Amino acid sequence: MTALIEVQNVTLARDGQVVLEGVSARFEPGEITTIVGPNGSGKTSLLKALIGELPPMKGKVRRAPGLRLGYVPQKLALDPTLPMTVARFLSLPRRVSADARGRALRYAEVAALEHRQLADLSGGQLQRVLLARALLAEPQILLLDEPTQGLDQPGQAAFYQQIEHVRDSIGCAVVMVSHELHVVMSASDRVICLNGHVCCEGTPDVVRNSAEYRALFGAGTHGALALYRHHHDHSHDHPHDHPHDHDAAHDHAH
Repeated sequence: MTALIEVQNVTLARDGQVVLEGVSARFEPGEITTIVGPNGSGKTSLLKALIGELPPMKGKVRRAPGLRLGYVPQKLALDPTLPMTVARFLSLPRRVSADARGRALRYAEVAALEHRQLADLSGGQLQRVLLARALLAEPQILLLDEPTQGLDQPGQAAFYQQIEHVRDSIGCAVVMVSHELHVVMSASDRVICLNGHVCCEGTPDVVRNSAEYRALFGAGTHGALALYRHHHDHSHDHPHDHPHDHDAAHDHAH
């Protein structure tokens, strides 16, 4: 089995209601897969099935033996009055070595936050700390549930570029659930579009041009998906030399 996780004809239900039916997919090493779809389309349910939290009603989810998973939840409910540093948070529930902690924080590009209070972090900083926590296990596959919800568009774009950098640095596969169509294609190798079943899947260009995708999201959105794709069309020597990126993001936001 070369796939890290393989989903075979899976049907998922929550609270007795079928939310996804007949889904099959393979998640390969080193590949970035983005799962999109309207609200209620089964995106988060599929992610929960991949990590083993939601057992399928029908079908099978097979994971490679000894698979190391990292998971970044949609959001973390924190008690703002609780005094806790980033370093302490990363050592819950099990202590981690200073080396492992430092390495994960460096991968997430938040090493400077190690001794800051969680309650003092911005939304973007907290997301990166959650990313660092997921990277402690040196995962072979990293799963993220709408990780940029609540971030502004430059913050979203920066986070997606960070995910791509993490994939390149540690060689893990990435599976992301997202509803931000205007930035989602920046790093994806493959896109799976759900609406209670798999509507379409393939490379960003294939999905963008499919009739099913346009029926779900409207023909007007397909232009927005080209955003940030140019990041791949030239050398990577100067990844931050895109002065017009944020403006482009803004143009397509609405």
